[in-house]
Amino acid sequence: MFQSLDHFLRSWEFEAGATQKLLNSLNDESLKQEVTSQNWTLGRIAWHTVTAIHIITSNTNLTFEAPNKDFPVPTSAQFIADNYYQACNAFVKALKTQWTDLTMKEQIEFIGQQMPNGSLLLFLIQHQNHHRGQMTVLMRQAGLTVPGIYGPSKEEWAKFGMDAPQM
Repeated sequence: MFQSLDHFLRSWEFEAGATQKLLNSLNDESLKQEVTSQNWTLGRIAWHTVTAIHIITSNTNLTFEAPNKDFPVPTSAQFIADNYYQACNAFVKALKTQWTDLTMKEQIEFIGQQMPNGSLLLFLIQHQNHHRGQMTVLMRQAGLTVPGIYGPSKEEWAKFGMDAPQM
C-alpha cells in the first residue's frame, strides 16, 4: 500500500513511462496479434491498459477525463498511445489537485472488498504491469522490438557494449 501521494507519484512516473514506451512501439498491424482466437489481441490488451486507469479509480472521489470504455478496440496504435499519455496526465493532475496523503488511507469498495485508496493505487500499478508483460510476449510474436523496462531488452545489450545473454 502506498502511504503517501508523493511515493505513488514517483512510482507511477516510472511505471507509466515504461508502459508508454511499449505503447509507442506498437504499430497498427501488431494490434491484431493474438495467442489464440479465444484470447485478447495485443490491441485489446493495450486499449484495456489505457481505459483501466479510469475504470479502476472510478470508485474513488477522483474526477478526470480519460477513456473508460475498453470496447470497441481502436485500430490505430498511435491513437492508443496518445490516449494513454492523455489519461496519465489527467490522472496525475487529478491526484495532485484532489488528494492528499490522508486520502491514501480512505476506504473504498473495489471488486467486492474494502481497501484504502493507497492499496487501490498499488493494484493499479500491478494491473498495468501484468498487462505490460502480456503485451511484450505478443510484441515479440508480432516481430516488434521490445524496449527494455527493468533492464535492457535483447536488442538493447549492444548499446551498453555487452553481448546479450545466451539463449
